[in-house]
Amino acid sequence: MINQQDILEILKGYDLKNITIGVLGGHSALDVCSGAKKYGFKTVAVCMKGRHETYSKYYKTRKDSYAPTGELGCIDEIIEVDHFKDIVKPEVQEKLLKMNTIFIHNRYFWVYCDFAEIENSFKVPIFGSRELVKLEERDFPKNQYYLLEKAGIRMPKIVRSGDSKMSAEDLQKAFKQHFETEKGGPLIIKVNEANRGYERAFFVATSAADFEKISSKMLADGKILQKDLDKAVIEEFVLGAQINFNYFYSPLEDGLEIMGTDTRRQTSLDGFLRLDASTQMSLLDAGYKPSMIETGHIACTTKESILEKAFAAGEKFVKTLKEEVAPGIVGPFALQGAIAAYDGKEEFVAFDVSMRIPGSPGTRFTPCTSYLYGEPMSYGERIALEIKKAVEHDRLIEVLS
Repeated sequence: MINQQDILEILKGYDLKNITIGVLGGHSALDVCSGAKKYGFKTVAVCMKGRHETYSKYYKTRKDSYAPTGELGCIDEIIEVDHFKDIVKPEVQEKLLKMNTIFIHNRYFWVYCDFAEIENSFKVPIFGSRELVKLEERDFPKNQYYLLEKAGIRMPKIVRSGDSKMSAEDLQKAFKQHFETEKGGPLIIKVNEANRGYERAFFVATSAADFEKISSKMLADGKILQKDLDKAVIEEFVLGAQINFNYFYSPLEDGLEIMGTDTRRQTSLDGFLRLDASTQMSLLDAGYKPSMIETGHIACTTKESILEKAFAAGEKFVKTLKEEVAPGIVGPFALQGAIAAYDGKEEFVAFDVSMRIPGSPGTRFTPCTSYLYGEPMSYGERIALEIKKAVEHDRLIEVLS
């Protein structure tokens, strides 16, 4: 595995006055590169053929005297590859290393590349931890559920975890316990799509019969596979206002910041919910089932009493990660969930964790960073600021892996 000593040796060959910020061409690449340019860094995007023009054409840097900064765009260079996973090829790594690249990982990076290859063979220094992101996956030991529970952060009730070996008979008993004995509410089933294994085909069930009917239809339609259904997470569907708290933890300052708050836009659920109730019922009776594929985010605000709860949850999570996976979190992460009312009191319930930059560039349009910095700050800017500070104070190794 690439360790800190390896990174130190690589940094010895870097010109730290000419650092390039590198990204995979997708997810949050423009946010990262735009922020990097503001702090004087060069940028490079590793792009897949056929999906590169956003970076090689539309947001490529070029001079323009009429632009506020005298320049348009934020992508200085691109490296074109046949597949995103080709980033681990020696010739690609060599190009990145020659450019003194610090790589900013995102969801794309971990979806398209192999965890083991990145941990063991990718020699380019990564901002943050290269070990944490796999813990987002629900079939890894000590994954996000373990960490949330250890941190004492409220989670939905789990009927079946992703690594459970629960038999069909045991699952039926669990359903009976939840729906009949405990009079529990709806359950959400998080199962991977058949075609895009990195996306989940969520569905909601209000009874054991409902689960059987919906899952059978999705299997028959080829939307999911039995092997994925057998290990799908089944948990309480939290009836509350969905909100994501997007954080930044600075090891240089030993400080936690909230970068912003947002909520999700989902296809085709959002469109379905805009229909009147009678049309919704007609579609459901005809067998239509809205999907919950995440396609975007909406910046939203929350009142200050909720921020107090968000900071408390974030501090607990940071502390737990330091104890469980040294050195812990570096930079961006998010706790995604909902604000629900229990016994008349509002409480944040976390049902998902992102242990890298979240995919929502709109968080800067919420006021949290303005309260701290006096003006809005994007994730890309905050990452670049941390790297710039680390370079100037000779502490770069503390934010890299």
